[in-house]
Amino acid sequence: MSTYQSEFQQSIQHPEAFWAEQAQRIPWFKSPQTILSYDEQDHARWYDDGELNICHVALDHHVDSGRGDQPAIFWDSPVSGQRRQYSYRELRDQVATFAGALAGLGVEKGDRVVIYMPMVPEALIAMYACARLGAIHSVVFGGFAPHELAMRIEDAEPKVVVAASCGIEVDTVIPYKPIVDKAIADSAYKPSACVILQREQAQADLGDIDHDWQALMKNATPADCVPVKGTDPLYILYTSGTTGKPKGVVRDHGGYAVALHYSMERIYGMAPGDVFFSASDVGWVVGHSYIVYAPLILGCTTVVYEGKPVRTPDAGAFWRLISEYGVKAFFTAPTAFRAVKKEDPDGKWLEKYDISCLKTLFLAGERLDPPTFHWLDDLIDVPVIDHWWQTETGWAIAANLQGLEPMPVKPGSATVPVPGYDVQVINRQGEPAAAHEQGSIVIRQPLPPGCLAGIWRNPKRFHQPTWRRSRVVI
Repeated sequence: MSTYQSEFQQSIQHPEAFWAEQAQRIPWFKSPQTILSYDEQDHARWYDDGELNICHVALDHHVDSGRGDQPAIFWDSPVSGQRRQYSYRELRDQVATFAGALAGLGVEKGDRVVIYMPMVPEALIAMYACARLGAIHSVVFGGFAPHELAMRIEDAEPKVVVAASCGIEVDTVIPYKPIVDKAIADSAYKPSACVILQREQAQADLGDIDHDWQALMKNATPADCVPVKGTDPLYILYTSGTTGKPKGVVRDHGGYAVALHYSMERIYGMAPGDVFFSASDVGWVVGHSYIVYAPLILGCTTVVYEGKPVRTPDAGAFWRLISEYGVKAFFTAPTAFRAVKKEDPDGKWLEKYDISCLKTLFLAGERLDPPTFHWLDDLIDVPVIDHWWQTETGWAIAANLQGLEPMPVKPGSATVPVPGYDVQVINRQGEPAAAHEQGSIVIRQPLPPGCLAGIWRNPKRFHQPTWRRSRVVI
């Protein structure tokens, strides 16, 4: 494992030099000179004095570099019967215009915007538009109950809520506007405006603070990217944690952009122009990282899928998408393939499609159980890769790095720590656990770029769970 060991040891022994080199691979408005620093609570901060905008990194930079006509998004929606494609230039222009629309509603750098949308291109456009202005987006999974949405509105205090009129499930349409109205009514904090994307499956009645998406877009003046510091917050993503009260994980612009660029090459083995498909949702961390941001940061094409593994219309949905869009790497949760396996245990639907374009299948989100691994391994002739990460890290802690040094696959194992993560196992006394001794998984500081920068409006909740300069339990 000489190639992996060399890169891993460099990242652990010389983290500043390692991540300074990686930072040079993305476009900054002002290159960072301070690579690693620590805040007053001894938490690592990356690229504090650098200036960039992740929207510029993912969109404007590629257009300016000649990639404007390349597809940025393939949207495929069997539940609505629609498909759409955006080039990098078209997506950049849509984002700039919607950013101007938000600015017209008073959204400025540092303001929050809650986004409550299904898997439609406009969800990505809204996220990038917030980033373009230096505003902080907080995406809430479309379909969450009014109480859950209200709690997130109260905590984030958004100036604007962006929502669709409805979401579409396998056999039903879910009107979103009544959910949004109830959440705002129940919230102690009230946004000043709502933007509603009208969908033909269920049109919404608009109230006093509501604005129609298309009407705003017609009258908006496109906005330029606002330079932000590397440590300025990009988004808040709520996770339930262990207390029942959602905690708002905060991610920054600079470290996140650098980490995602690195991960696309090293973990997923991607290159500019390749097609990447993550069957997740923009409401989850996988959607943020590997549907919205990482593929476009590297210059790939991302597949946005509004459908299910099965019943939209059948258990061959994933194979169809891989074949039709030329997907090189596919990432989903083991649960999705357990559903496919239940519907099609012999893999008959796969026989209908040519998936020779696929080079690697990645799974994460929960444990990849050996029976599901072996079923997939027998079914397809590409590596089936388990990897481990969570909302707090934003990208993989452990993986089989396909773009660095692919290793033998061991069922039930996420293989090795990703460079940047000093992963250890300690016993109850805080000492390194012996072989075969049960212990707690810890990551020694500094956490690499891309990990959470804090808990929104609650620094104590971020700091208290066993942080020390030497190590942190996550």
